[in-house]
Amino acid sequence: MSDQDSEFGSFLIGFVVGGLVGASVALLLAPQSGEETRTLIKEKSIELKDKAAETAEEARARTEKALEEARARADAAYTEARARADELSKLTKERAVELQKRGQVVLEEQKTRLGGAIEAGKKVTQRKSKGTDESAGEGAPGDSGGEAPGEASA
Repeated sequence: MSDQDSEFGSFLIGFVVGGLVGASVALLLAPQSGEETRTLIKEKSIELKDKAAETAEEARARTEKALEEARARADAAYTEARARADELSKLTKERAVELQKRGQVVLEEQKTRLGGAIEAGKKVTQRKSKGTDESAGEGAPGDSGGEAPGEASA
């Protein structure tokens, strides 16, 4: 048993000595006291807050600049689209006037043709009337009294 007591005693002595050495090293190497640590943490948090505010301000400035550029591009696109729409509207109106004039010309031509056809029809009718008036006096057998040859009576 004495071996076990000896091993246990060695372990206990090593444990106590290790604890004392560790505590000594911790006291010697500790950077500052608790109050100093709290002060350091407070200063660092203020620095981080200021840095975050600065970064946010820079981001806001970049966003405003991008917004202004986007507005300028949108205004330019609107102006260009408006000019193109005005141009197309003008071309459409010109084309409509041109087509209206062409329609008038065609209408006048058709009126002239129709008038000529009506006059020709009147002349033919008058000639046929004169021809049937003359033949009606002759009293030809089978003549139905004024019908043109090939026409059937109604």
